[in-house]
Amino acid sequence: MPEQPPERFDEGGAIAPTGAGGTMDLATAEGATLEKTPGGPLGTGPAGKPRSLWSDAWRDLRRNPVFIVSALIILFLVVIAIWPQAITSESPLDCDLAKSQEGSQPGHPFGFDGQGCDVYTRTVYGARASVTVGVCATLGVALLGSVLGGLAGYFGGAGDALLSRLTDIFFGIPVILGGLVLLSVVTSTTVWPVIGFMVLLGWPQISRIARGSVITAKQNDYVQAARALGAANSRILLRHIAPNAVAPVIVVATIALGTYISLEATLSYLGVGLKPPTVSWGIDISAASPYIRNAPHMLLWPAGALAITVLAFIMLGDAVRDALDPKLR
Repeated sequence: MPEQPPERFDEGGAIAPTGAGGTMDLATAEGATLEKTPGGPLGTGPAGKPRSLWSDAWRDLRRNPVFIVSALIILFLVVIAIWPQAITSESPLDCDLAKSQEGSQPGHPFGFDGQGCDVYTRTVYGARASVTVGVCATLGVALLGSVLGGLAGYFGGAGDALLSRLTDIFFGIPVILGGLVLLSVVTSTTVWPVIGFMVLLGWPQISRIARGSVITAKQNDYVQAARALGAANSRILLRHIAPNAVAPVIVVATIALGTYISLEATLSYLGVGLKPPTVSWGIDISAASPYIRNAPHMLLWPAGALAITVLAFIMLGDAVRDALDPKLR
């Protein structure tokens, strides 16, 4: 009887094919390995290269239903903020006093407010002011706080001590009280005074987070190696520290975006935020409050839109935090 070639086992315990000489065919072995590990070893990409924090975070976000739902809601809000005519053909300033406080009618599903304006149209157009204020305020706070906190954390010294004391002063100012004092003298009907106020009082939180992240990152070996090789401070900050210290800032800024939208509505409700003829959920909630018992629809629709928007941004921030925090993996 002819001698049988020896059996070989792969890593999974299955019998692997062998050639006539008792050795596995190279092409077959490579194909089996690629089929068994299509994504490479743990922590590597398809080509076996190590994945970065951002690629791992994006992979986790795509599998997170909370991120998908909140991102779709935010995408819808951004679309109607840029192009409200896509879902309504009415004007938010086209009012008829004869229809004051009337309920739902054909073509007007949300009814009418105290001035006879279509509540549905005003709710749709109210997204523009809220999203604009939230996004612009968040960008301004993140940029100013990151620059000041990053520079203070990297260079330290008297500048760091001065920034720490300055942030303590700003933390001691109540936000609502500060808005009542500072915005009460503003007569502009645009969104920029409200955005400027939020940036003025919001940057200390981001500054402290950025400062702590930079202090932690600058102690790593790769930063010390870059400094030993004679790299300039600007290169070290931009190429080595910033990419590794920006994750906590992104997380806090994403969550804070919903907070700024809520703050704008609160200030507008109190009469010191956005002012007519600007269409805002806070303005409509304030105007509808006296009629909550007789015409609750005037209050419920803009308040519901505000609540859904804030919740969507908070959910998005939580999902981003879970994806970027290595301790939660």
